[in-house]
Amino acid sequence: MSVLVTGGAGYIGSHMAYELTDAGESVVVLDNLPTGRRASVPPQAELVVGDFGDEALVRDLLKSRKIDSIIHFAAKIVVPESVADPLGYYKNNTASARSLLANAVEAGVKNFIFSSTAAVYGEPEQNPVTEDETLKPVSPYGRSKLMVEWMLEDVAHAHGLRYVALRYFNVAGADPKGRTGQSTPNATHLIKVAVQAALGLRPGMEVFGTDYPTPDGSCLRDYIQVTDLVRAHMDALRHLRGGGESLACNCGYKRGYSVLEVVETVKKVSGVDFPVKISGRRPGDPAAIVAANERIRERLGWTPIHDNLEEIVRQAMAWEKKLAEEQAPAEA
Repeated sequence: MSVLVTGGAGYIGSHMAYELTDAGESVVVLDNLPTGRRASVPPQAELVVGDFGDEALVRDLLKSRKIDSIIHFAAKIVVPESVADPLGYYKNNTASARSLLANAVEAGVKNFIFSSTAAVYGEPEQNPVTEDETLKPVSPYGRSKLMVEWMLEDVAHAHGLRYVALRYFNVAGADPKGRTGQSTPNATHLIKVAVQAALGLRPGMEVFGTDYPTPDGSCLRDYIQVTDLVRAHMDALRHLRGGGESLACNCGYKRGYSVLEVVETVKKVSGVDFPVKISGRRPGDPAAIVAANERIRERLGWTPIHDNLEEIVRQAMAWEKKLAEEQAPAEA
């Protein structure tokens, strides 16, 4: 049997594909490569270029590759972009996920792991936020993901499919072995942007809002290292294959860092005092959100091993240097 990884040529998906192939799993990556890249897919995995909303393609893959589990990463993820283009987000993130689920049910796929988001909580009433918090997303991105969680819950009741929805907080860092990392051009991830500024790959960076009700006025976030995150997916896969029940879990360290603290950490690790422009708030950004993680520890047995912001920054910096070296000959 094989595992289908949608979006497996992207940032988190490629780390997942490596984690699976390292464990001896047969892996099929489905990605239409809008932001992913072929070079990020492990050589042991099969890459199929296509859209996860293409019902005919997915139907054939599920049957011909004998897929028993789907790990679904493919999605649009930029909150301000979702505010400007809500229909695009609902089409890609929600409507196409409905098609993927329909194919999974038809093919008898039993296990589904969904890349959800802390954005389903919106502005939480308390931090750390637990999975029992009222779900009230404030952006089309968060709503598009919550709709998929609702579909999963309904499909699980109506059919034999079981699922784990993993609600990501802020993902950062890179593969400690240097095989893959955040490669998306013009990515908006804070640590990537700050590292690029430190390396001179961009003239500086912006901090969006310093008037939030947080200790230093900038947004407070829980940053999870990407390998720790994909290991949570492996724990979820073992849980489902072992007959475990469907559930939703936060993925985070139960510790928050402000945007300004992250910027200062990048400056400290890099030794570079790069320019930082203070700008106004972006639409859809909550002031603070930090993960309670008791459920994922207790129910899935997850134990993080890379909970160190400086280590995460060093990984991101090493990856950006590697990317720059790879691209330099083509640009020379």
